[in-house]
Amino acid sequence: MRILTTMAGAVLLFITAAAFASEGLYLGPSISHYRLDKDRSFNGSTDSTLLGANIGYRFSGPIGLEAGYAQNIGGQDLDVIKLDLLYFLSARNGWAPYFLLGFTDFDRDQDPSLKNGEDSTQQLGAGFGVSKMLNDHWQARGDARFQQKISGGESGTIDLGFNLAVNYFFNPPAPAAVAEEPVPVAEAAPQTRAITIRLNVEFEFDKAVVRNIYGDELEAIASAMKAHDDIELVLEGHTDSVGSDAYNQDLSLRRVTAVKAKIVEDYGIAANRISTMGYGETRPIADNSTDEGRARNRRVVGELTYTEVVAD
Repeated sequence: MRILTTMAGAVLLFITAAAFASEGLYLGPSISHYRLDKDRSFNGSTDSTLLGANIGYRFSGPIGLEAGYAQNIGGQDLDVIKLDLLYFLSARNGWAPYFLLGFTDFDRDQDPSLKNGEDSTQQLGAGFGVSKMLNDHWQARGDARFQQKISGGESGTIDLGFNLAVNYFFNPPAPAAVAEEPVPVAEAAPQTRAITIRLNVEFEFDKAVVRNIYGDELEAIASAMKAHDDIELVLEGHTDSVGSDAYNQDLSLRRVTAVKAKIVEDYGIAANRISTMGYGETRPIADNSTDEGRARNRRVVGELTYTEVVAD
């Protein structure tokens, strides 16, 4: 009969809650087991199992408030009314632990042998549990609690309770913050740019003397090599078409050697970082039939490319 009464009460709560459903409101059945203090023993029994219903509200933060009623289905004859304040911690893998503080009222007035006011007592309790949202609406939950009698009877007693519940949220609240392992943030690669320095030293007819007008170009090459000791320089020597092939080949080598010596001696660059090639008259860049073209072809060229970080 009491089970039917409990179920009827649960249905009534469900109808009432559905009529006023709002975000965070939930309702669900529960099964509880209480192991009462030995001083509450009735005919040697201290255990009672109860079936009940809960109605509660989970606020958008970590706080929840819940009321419940349960009737005995096994063990000691016991009815319970409770009011719990819940505090949920951050969830991990979907499981959210929580603490609770609660007030309960025990009704044992159907036990004729009870004495000293034990038929109705009130308790304050604290406990710990875990919950998990099974989907957007259904939640499974379980907890254990200690309860200290504060009124009724002659002396204080401590009871132990266990509770399992399945709750239906009409409009689920915003989920509790999920604790995640920190993910290392990869530092953005610094922005870089490629710098190219070109050297073009031109020579007078039939000469291999480096003129002073090219001091700035040589210094720029030397400065880059000092700042970046991993780069090397390749110099190429050339002539115009006046003279024999053999003569011009030798002249191009003398010109490229002169430029290398200038960089090594005047700017302190290691000789093994500069290589030289002589191409004679074989690689003209201008028309050898004109004075202007031949002047452009009498040259030593080189090029350096290196990377530097762009400042923010």
